[in-house]
Amino acid sequence: MAQRGSLAAAAQHLNLTATAVAQRTRALEDEIGADLVARSGRTVRPTEAGHAVLARAEGVLAAHRSLRAAVTGQTIAGSLRIGAISTVLSGILPDVLMSFSRSDADLRIFLEPGTSSDLYDRTIAGHLDAAAVVKPSFDLPKAWDFQTWRREKLVLLIPSNETRTDIGAILGDSPFIRYDRQQWGGRAPQTWLSDAGITPDVRYELDALDVIAVLVGRCLGVSIVPDWIGPRPEGVAIRSLPLPDPAPFREIGLLWQRPSPRIQLLRKVMQTVTQIS
Repeated sequence: MAQRGSLAAAAQHLNLTATAVAQRTRALEDEIGADLVARSGRTVRPTEAGHAVLARAEGVLAAHRSLRAAVTGQTIAGSLRIGAISTVLSGILPDVLMSFSRSDADLRIFLEPGTSSDLYDRTIAGHLDAAAVVKPSFDLPKAWDFQTWRREKLVLLIPSNETRTDIGAILGDSPFIRYDRQQWGGRAPQTWLSDAGITPDVRYELDALDVIAVLVGRCLGVSIVPDWIGPRPEGVAIRSLPLPDPAPFREIGLLWQRPSPRIQLLRKVMQTVTQIS
């Protein structure tokens, strides 16, 4: 009624009679002990108590949908809070959300951006249900698991007008744009450089792969980055050279806790990613 403005409109939306809607409303008011709607002619509006109920109703309904999904294992409904690094937000999750919008409209996914380390901490602390991050280089706590979604080999990103293919020669005389070593994904390039005995001429150090691509396209330097899934910045004149095997890689996937009350929903997310990959 709060959304429709009248008993008749609410009844039509619910496929009930106006009398049935009125009876159910009165029964709820009797149970709560307060008037929830104020009637004026054919229109109704929530009272202060009604607004208080509305503010909490979505949470109650989401909990009910989640409980039903957990019990039956058939209905995918409820809500998930998932953290994700920027390349997953732009390159993987849009297709997942599109799939859910067509087949599982009752599933609500709330996304929180961040770095892998921050999202890892928030997930372990229980603030997030799961996180799509770079796989940690250390052992996970007991009862926690990681499902790999992508393995992204490192490549040398160069301007499109760079005609050479000798990686050592290019790194030897080109300004270098470093992928932030504080990021989990930025540690692998630094390890490769150290193992290869190469000390590049570092001009910039950035944590955003799309920005690094733009700077490389402007001929401000070259960079070693994961061959991340798109989209890439439009109109940027760049190309990439694969590092020689065995090339290191960045592993992307979902961090989650096995004894999770939202295990059915998490499995649906992981299944959908596998299907669209």
